[in-house]
Amino acid sequence: MLQDHWLLFTHAHQEQDHPRCLFAMAPASGAFQDFQSPQLLCDGHHFLRGAGTSAGCCCSCAKGTWKFFPFVNGFHLSGTVTDRATQSEPETLCNVAISFDRCKITSVTCSCGNKDIFYCAHVVALSLYRIRKPDQVKLHLPISETLFQMNRDQLQKFVQYLITVHHTEVLPTAQKLADEILSQNSEINQVHGAPDPTAGASIDDENCWHLDEEQVQEQVKLFLSQGGYHGSGKQLNLLFAKVREMLKMRDSNGARMLTLITEQFMADPRLSLWTQQGTAMTDKYRQLWDELGALWMCIVLNPHCKLEQKVSWLKQLKKWNSVDVCPWEDGNHGNELPNLTNALPQGANANQDSSNRPHRTVFTRAIEACDLHWQDSHLQHIISSDLYTNYCYHDNTENSLYDSQGWPLWHEHVPTACARVDALRSHGYPREALRLAIAIVNTLRRQQQKQLEMFQAQKKELLHKGVTSITNLEGWVGHPLDPIGTLFSSLIEACRVDDESFHGFSDFTENMGQCKSLEYQQLPAHKFLEEGESYLILAVEVALIGLGQQRIMPDGLYAQEKVCRNEEQLISKLQEIELDDTLVKIFRKQAVFLLEAGPYSGLGEIIHRESVPMHTFAKYLFTSLLPHDTELAYKTALRAMRLRVLESTTPLGDMSHPHHIVSVAPNRYPRWFTLSHIESQQCELASTMLTAAKGDVQRLETVLKSIQKNIHSSSHIFKLAQDAFKIATLMDSLPDITLLKVSLELGLQVMRMTLSTLNWRRREMVRWLVTCATEIGVYALDSIMQNWFTLFTPTEATSIVATTVMSNSTVVRLHLDCHQQEKLASSARTLALQCAMKDPQNCALSALTLCEKDHITFETAYQIVLDAATTSMSYSQLFTIARYMEHRGYPMRAYKLATLAMTHLNLSYNQDTHPAINDVLWACVLSHSLGKNELTAIIPLVVKSVKCATVLSDILRRCTLTTPGMVGLHGRRNSGKLMSLDKAPLRQLLDATIGAYINTTHSRLTHISPRHYSEFIEFLSKARETFLMAHDGHMQFTQFIDNLKQIYKGKKKLMMLVRERFG
Repeated sequence: MLQDHWLLFTHAHQEQDHPRCLFAMAPASGAFQDFQSPQLLCDGHHFLRGAGTSAGCCCSCAKGTWKFFPFVNGFHLSGTVTDRATQSEPETLCNVAISFDRCKITSVTCSCGNKDIFYCAHVVALSLYRIRKPDQVKLHLPISETLFQMNRDQLQKFVQYLITVHHTEVLPTAQKLADEILSQNSEINQVHGAPDPTAGASIDDENCWHLDEEQVQEQVKLFLSQGGYHGSGKQLNLLFAKVREMLKMRDSNGARMLTLITEQFMADPRLSLWTQQGTAMTDKYRQLWDELGALWMCIVLNPHCKLEQKVSWLKQLKKWNSVDVCPWEDGNHGNELPNLTNALPQGANANQDSSNRPHRTVFTRAIEACDLHWQDSHLQHIISSDLYTNYCYHDNTENSLYDSQGWPLWHEHVPTACARVDALRSHGYPREALRLAIAIVNTLRRQQQKQLEMFQAQKKELLHKGVTSITNLEGWVGHPLDPIGTLFSSLIEACRVDDESFHGFSDFTENMGQCKSLEYQQLPAHKFLEEGESYLILAVEVALIGLGQQRIMPDGLYAQEKVCRNEEQLISKLQEIELDDTLVKIFRKQAVFLLEAGPYSGLGEIIHRESVPMHTFAKYLFTSLLPHDTELAYKTALRAMRLRVLESTTPLGDMSHPHHIVSVAPNRYPRWFTLSHIESQQCELASTMLTAAKGDVQRLETVLKSIQKNIHSSSHIFKLAQDAFKIATLMDSLPDITLLKVSLELGLQVMRMTLSTLNWRRREMVRWLVTCATEIGVYALDSIMQNWFTLFTPTEATSIVATTVMSNSTVVRLHLDCHQQEKLASSARTLALQCAMKDPQNCALSALTLCEKDHITFETAYQIVLDAATTSMSYSQLFTIARYMEHRGYPMRAYKLATLAMTHLNLSYNQDTHPAINDVLWACVLSHSLGKNELTAIIPLVVKSVKCATVLSDILRRCTLTTPGMVGLHGRRNSGKLMSLDKAPLRQLLDATIGAYINTTHSRLTHISPRHYSEFIEFLSKARETFLMAHDGHMQFTQFIDNLKQIYKGKKKLMMLVRERFG
């Protein structure tokens, strides 16, 4: 019997040291990265490579020199593994003990102290040594059998020698046991016999591979605590992969290990924190929970698990499911998906309010799967046989068990059926999984044909009603169980080319981790498929069926992101496959099906408003079909351009429609969290079509109409316009004028869409449009100027469009002759005048600038400014135009505008830093330079508008320096007669200045603080200078100071300073 238990090792020896023989013993290095390839046993395996069998049991390898001293007692392998010293490390000696039972290692210990989930290098090395060199490992009976053969003296000698050799370790224990044995009432004397760790377990005892549960829990807890940093997410995914590998080898530790992992996930403190804060978990963390739920589905769907195991798992799953913080299936957002085993809601609760339904957690599907079984005779027939000869076919039966060719069908909720396939693969039944996968694909193809026939029979009625219905409340792509991905993987693995050739299915996932570039061949499998088909054809076809399915967009951010992510992942896998003539036929067939299948297809004529868009899928179809069937490629892509969720009106669904077509009420505004991504994919599809259609006028016009009809985002239309422009103006070819016109049309649409809305890219868009029009020619430039009011604001039209058109760079770029230049200039001037009339505040100056070379239009622009000056223009705008007029040599017009500006101005006493002060001074300088009459006219306006004493005194001082009309105020003094301060208009200005100083003084004294006293004294000194300009100024100032002393006598310190300075 003892020898039988070594079958584990002898079997491995016969397999010529294939690493998978000890795969479940885990990697020697403990590094999770080693899990997916034969390298997982690299350390322990390399310890033995090239080893001899000389005395001392030495083995040499790249890792160093190792010594083994192994022996076996019954079911216990012990050994001392010595790693000799190297240049960097000292010699280490490790004591290793391994217990085994019924071809399983049940416990391991090693003195190396390495703590990890899996076995250390020394344990693996000792095990491999025993496998490689069984003759050098002496076999002993269990220690109890050996002791039984000894007499009393031998037993005493044995015990005393044992204690002597290990007296420091075992003496206390030996004495304790001796005391208990000598005590008649001790517990040890109540039990017959004694335990023997080397004798093995009882036949009734449960046996399983050794798993250090504490280390599993600690490692998972550590990775979760790192919150996604340091590659913890990758480590956890690799740990999940290890669980799948254990399931494949039918290792019972797979479920044990997953239970430990799940318990740590449920104990993660972040779950409670996120629930309290109302925030969603991170996307990567959410994906880990998805994999956790999928693994439990595989566990409970084990076709050969015992009933008591399933009951135990169900109890545990329900316990986790009932915890408040247990994550929901669709990412912390309620859903309305039906029960796992039903494609549609049934029974009395079918129309139950979703708010009253219990939330579906990541464990709900596994709980529901506990009710599934494998006893169905037809199911057993499918998975257990390659040839099908006895069948009863009735094509008119909706749920026929066989198709017309005699191939079996499996009518079950598609995700549920695919979950069975995943479970079979995961538990090491790849051939059975493949048979069931083929039956499911055949069923889907038959259903697709039936749906097409059904729609064609009712097409006129449905199109007349405009019914928008869907056939699936849950889509297959993005589904929590990933049914299409499961079918695709199962079929694609069957046609993978390994090192030699495809041989059986038992090892079909073994080397996945090593394969970087995939090769596929259409292997004949006449037992599984009908003639002319292959696993690759089925894989591609089922992927196309799933991607083209019309399905409702799920609720919640995570669920919607998952739909997009899974679609892109599946398409990425399809892109790895090189299309041959056979696969092209499949693409054509499916494209036609999808276009003609009505509400059953996402590319049908009738789709629901909230149907998942087909842009990403259609782009792949388009690029795949284009070299082979251009018409079909464009038809498919153009149909997919729809984005009904953004359309304002959609016909209501017809709830009475037969054949289980379920309508979703469109009376709520959908929350599409991924709408931005969807619109970008729509834009990518359109851009791909534009690129392909270059040079084809009819195709370009068709694509342009589709873009204008279906794309609702100005930013994406602008991107398409830019893309079309780039494609049309490639450096290595002449410009494509048709594509340039498409680019311009799209640009014009963007201008119209954003004309009345705020858009931070608006100026960029306007400049680009002018560039595009310039590339097309004079006609395009003239057209956008003629229709500027539908495209641009007046400011954009004058400051960007017209200015650019009239620039020298445009003339040079287009090689314009005089006639063409004049035509564009005339349009630009007309535009400028129209803009000035519509928005004189912002466009008057630009209009004057654009019209300055044409006297008539320039005069018209000036009159527009005068008309608007009294009503809609501000003083700053008028001053700016007035300065421009002076600069252009029109001083009287400048003076006129300056006086108009003064009527809008109001400077209070404390605005001595106002930006308009320079304009006021400039206006006075201009008036003074023109003559006495102009100065006389403007001073009353200044007095009325300006109340700031320092500004008035500055103007007064400048007016007294020179004679009006002779030189500028900044020129030198002349011999002309200066204006008198006692006569108008300067007398009026002087009085106003003195009054302003008096008012300002009182205003300052109202709220003055001691730190401003010195500044106030300086202010009074400037005021005195102005007072003294009057003939009785000294008397006025003295009286003013006396009044201050009397009124503000309470401010003693300040008045003292006033007396010191002014008496």
